[in-house]
Amino acid sequence: MPGNLKGEIHHVINPNPYRGIFGSDPTGYAKDVQDHIDYGTSGKVAGFISETIQGVGGAVELAPGYLTLVYDVVRKAGGVCIADKVQSGFGCTGSHYWGFGTQGVIPDIVTMAKGIGNGLPLGAVVTTPEIAQVMAQKIQFNTFGGNPVCSAGGHEVLRVIDQERRQEHCADVGSHMLGRLRELQRRHDNVRGRGLMLGVELVTDRKEKMPAKAKTAILFEKLRGNEDSLPIP
Repeated sequence: MPGNLKGEIHHVINPNPYRGIFGSDPTGYAKDVQDHIDYGTSGKVAGFISETIQGVGGAVELAPGYLTLVYDVVRKAGGVCIADKVQSGFGCTGSHYWGFGTQGVIPDIVTMAKGIGNGLPLGAVVTTPEIAQVMAQKIQFNTFGGNPVCSAGGHEVLRVIDQERRQEHCADVGSHMLGRLRELQRRHDNVRGRGLMLGVELVTDRKEKMPAKAKTAILFEKLRGNEDSLPIP
């Protein structure tokens, strides 16, 4: 979160319901954001950016209601709210086309990539007319911007998502898969996510939540088809 004219970036506490210090309570995490603004900045910020469902961070859904509280805090401090939808967009959550819908918020800027091109190198930014107008007054340069082949591919991806009802497919298959995974949760601890954006976390014991690194590494290799060369714990 940019803090002042020097362009400082502040990292706030991860609102992880499973491992976060405040559990599923969003108020503690939101207070941390407010504290960063009050004591680490001039009181004004440029913006706040986050995934609405963490991808590489472990398919973690943020504490319920977190973004509603934080977006209000950030906007009162003069900042814009940016949602990173590189991994949780285009219906993969099943319940919503965009991941931020799970938090009931509307961001000022949305960044997207990957799924929009289905393998083609393509990214996009969507924002409000007011913000776009400001950017239109600036000189911008991008070597690969406006690629007509990738743009055509992106249009086709959007058509297929709608016509083949991919979001509905993610909801149906994801619900089935999540149900089966939760049967395993009794032995393997934490299962989370929605649609086809799901995560499973293996731990050595449920109280301390120590990562089961060895078993996870073995599982990765088994899923890659290399199980013949690995011992089974």
